[in-house]
Amino acid sequence: MNKALDRVVDTVDIETYLLCKDESEGKRLALQLGEELNLGTVDIMFQEFDGYGVRVRLRKYIHKPGKPYGWLPTEDNGNSK
Repeated sequence: MNKALDRVVDTVDIETYLLCKDESEGKRLALQLGEELNLGTVDIMFQEFDGYGVRVRLRKYIHKPGKPYGWLPTEDNGNSK
């Protein structure tokens, strides 16, 4: 059975608010969150500290442009046209 993650065309974005004491702790926690969610290394697309925590938007590239797409039929998987 195919996983939904196999059908992601390009990226997964996560936006959340993390309680922290400053921007550097917020950045560390955001990157740690990517690891804890089994996404591996994520990119921080947006970060804003407001005195209590940070609003962050994380991005994980599942299929980068120019790389083979898991959802596209290929000769290797026998579904080519």
